[in-house]
Amino acid sequence: MAFDYQTPRYMHVIEQIKTKINDGELEPGERLPSEMDFAKQLNVSRNTLREALRILEEENVIIRKHGIGTFVNKKPSFSGGIEELFSITDFIKREGKEPGTNLLFQGIADAVSEDKQELELNDEDRVYLVKRVRTADGEPLVYCIDKVPVSLIGEDYYFGEESMLYSFQEKKGITISYAKADIKTIGYHQEVSEILESDPDQPLLILKQTHYDTDDQPILYSLNFFRADQVSFSVIRKRIF
Repeated sequence: MAFDYQTPRYMHVIEQIKTKINDGELEPGERLPSEMDFAKQLNVSRNTLREALRILEEENVIIRKHGIGTFVNKKPSFSGGIEELFSITDFIKREGKEPGTNLLFQGIADAVSEDKQELELNDEDRVYLVKRVRTADGEPLVYCIDKVPVSLIGEDYYFGEESMLYSFQEKKGITISYAKADIKTIGYHQEVSEILESDPDQPLLILKQTHYDTDDQPILYSLNFFRADQVSFSVIRKRIF
C-alpha cells in the first residue's frame, strides 16, 4: 500500500482495518487481536492504533466490551438516508420484515420545556403522549416517544394505527410535509436499553425530529431510540457551486 505521508498515520490504519472488514478478513462479530499484536500486524505504534480504534468506535465500525475485548460491529439490518422523511412502518417494510407495535402508554401529559420549545407551546398547553416499541418480525427495533399538542388533535384522540403520520392524515386531515432532525449516539441507558433488549456495551442512536405541516406549523415532536447494531443512517451531501 502506498502512503500519503501528509495524511495522519492513524487515518491509514483506519482504512487498513476497514479494508480487512470489507474483504472478509475480519468478520462481523469477530474479536480483534490484542492491541500489541494488532499494532505489530499493522506495523504501527500502539498510540497510533489506539487513535484509529477510537475513531472506528465513534463510527460504530467496532465495539469495545469492557473486560472482554474489541469486536467488529455487526452490519446493521436496517439503513436509510436521514434526508428522507419516512414512517417507521415503511422503514421496516422496506427491508422485507413485518412491522409490529407494543403500545406502552398513550394519554394526555404536561409539556416539558423541550416540548414547549419544539412545538411552540404556551405554559398551559398540554401534549398527547404516545410511548411504544416498534418491532420487526417480532424483535424490538425502535423505542418511540411521540408528542403532539392536544389543541391540534383534541382530548378524545386515540392512536390505534401502525403509522403516526398516517393517523394524523386520516383522522385529523393533518399532512406532515417535512421534519427537522437531529441524530446523536449515547451509551447504555437503563430504561431504553432494557426495552430494546440491548447489551450494556451496545450504543444507542437517538433520532429527534420536529415535524411540520404544509403551513410550517410544528405538529409532532418525536424521539426515536434505535440500537446502533441494527440501524444506520446516512446522508447525501451535494456540493454547492
